[in-house]
Amino acid sequence: MTEPDDVMRAVEAVLFAAEEPLSEEDIAAILGGELAVGQALGALHESYAGRGIELVERGGRWHFQTAADLAPLLRREREETRRLSRAAVETLAIIAYHEPVSRAEIEAIRGVQVAKGTLDVLLEAGWVRPAGRREAPGRPLTYATTATFLSHFGLASRRDLPGIDDLKAAGLLDPIDLALEQAALGEAASELETGDERA
Repeated sequence: MTEPDDVMRAVEAVLFAAEEPLSEEDIAAILGGELAVGQALGALHESYAGRGIELVERGGRWHFQTAADLAPLLRREREETRRLSRAAVETLAIIAYHEPVSRAEIEAIRGVQVAKGTLDVLLEAGWVRPAGRREAPGRPLTYATTATFLSHFGLASRRDLPGIDDLKAAGLLDPIDLALEQAALGEAASELETGDERA
C-alpha cells in the first residue's frame, strides 16, 4: 500500500469507520506503517470540499460531517435545546480564554463563587475536561476545553475564538460592561490630564 491513491483510500476508510474523530497519529497507528497520512488527509479534505459530506479538522482531529448548509434537511424532529445558564456561559468563556484554569481563578475573574453544578454541566456536555493539578498550595484541579467544544462551535483551534473587537462588533458584549470600560477609560484620561497640569 505505497501508492498515494491506496493510502488515500485507506485513510478514508479508517475515518469513515471511526466512532470518534482521529488525529493523524491515530490514523497512522491504525494503518501500521510510515505512510504519508498528512498528504492523504489534505487531498481528501480538498476532494470532499463543497460536497454533501465534508472532511473537517477540529483540534488536531479529523472526521467526516454533514455539510453545515444541509444539516436542517436531515433533522427529522426538532431537537430540544438546553440553554446554558449565564453562570455556565461565563465559566465556559473563562476556561476557553484562560485555560488551564482552576476553580479559584474562575471565581476571581467572575467575582462570584462557581456552583459545583455549573462545572458538572460543562463536564457532562463534554466541553470541559480536568487538565491536571496546578503546582501550588493545595494542588488545585485545573480545567481546559476539549476537542468536542471546538467541534461544537466550529473552531479549528482556540486561536479561532473571537477577540474583544469581534465581540463588540457583533453586539455580544453586555452594555454594562461597555459602560464600565468607557468609564474606566474616562478616569484614566482625566488622571493623565491632571498629571500634565501638575507638571
